[in-house]
Amino acid sequence: MSSAKHAVSHAVACASPVVLSVAIAVGAWIAPVQAQPQFPVKPIRLIVGSAAGSGPDIIGRAMADRLGETWGQRMIVDPRPGAAGAISADLAMAAAPDGYTMMMLTSQLFVASQVLSGLKFDLARDFQSIAFIGTVPFVLLANNQVPAKTLKELIEIARKAPGTLRYGSAGTGASEHLSGVLLTQLTNTNMLHVPYKGVPQAITDAMANEVQITYAVVPAAMPHVQSGRLRALGVTTPARAPLLPDTPSISEVVPGYAMYGWYSVVAPTGTPAAVLKQASSEMVRVMREPAFGERLKALGVDLVAGDRQVLDKWRAEELKRIRDVVKMAGAKQ
Repeated sequence: MSSAKHAVSHAVACASPVVLSVAIAVGAWIAPVQAQPQFPVKPIRLIVGSAAGSGPDIIGRAMADRLGETWGQRMIVDPRPGAAGAISADLAMAAAPDGYTMMMLTSQLFVASQVLSGLKFDLARDFQSIAFIGTVPFVLLANNQVPAKTLKELIEIARKAPGTLRYGSAGTGASEHLSGVLLTQLTNTNMLHVPYKGVPQAITDAMANEVQITYAVVPAAMPHVQSGRLRALGVTTPARAPLLPDTPSISEVVPGYAMYGWYSVVAPTGTPAAVLKQASSEMVRVMREPAFGERLKALGVDLVAGDRQVLDKWRAEELKRIRDVVKMAGAKQ
């Protein structure tokens, strides 16, 4: 036996029972820590309840690209449009709560959960917060053949010819739908709602004058405004959008009007707490990186970069506000 091995054997033989007990206890504590698997060890699926090319899809892909670099594993964006995001929630809720399925929780799905009846899921019960990305205005977009150059002129047309103006949305119960309902309620006008399976199709039909107006979040609206294919008449947030400084807030013409788009990431309830904590910490860290933060802002996002607790607080406060708006608009189905 070597001198080193002899010394160790001698120390063990001479150790008191108390010392041996402590050593065994420490060893038992260390072993599970060493055995704990790393996260992630395989690709992560991010389910988005909107069509490819929509605001949530654009933001989701930006997040996925950056997190893939951080984690060394791909984050695959899976667009599942339809039913104002309810389809995406059904899919995410049915997935294994192991951290490898996440969902983009947006204002669209949040509003739909308070408008649509017969849903299988409950957002508060079935999904746990990970990170709050930020907020964004919706833009009221008009076809160029609509004679209105301003929101005030659009409202006048709607009053003179009730039901002749059609507005498209991402679906019945979607935020875009409620944005239109709120406008008609507050201005005492009648505009015909035309639901689609996603914002991109509503935008396409607005450009073709199949519908005269539509609503889209800034990331989805900007290319069409910049190209001149659609005209921006207003933004839904009380403050003007930095990317559209010359476009007034709807509330400047219609006092009391306010609708927010927002983006966050959640996971099915039952996802391990350690995974939620790690994912939240790393998402917040990358969003607070100056370069990536500027990338999100360039897409029209008012960056929050909030952790789980920040998102929990927002969800609770927004739930009360949206319930009040839905009740006022009479949009509950």
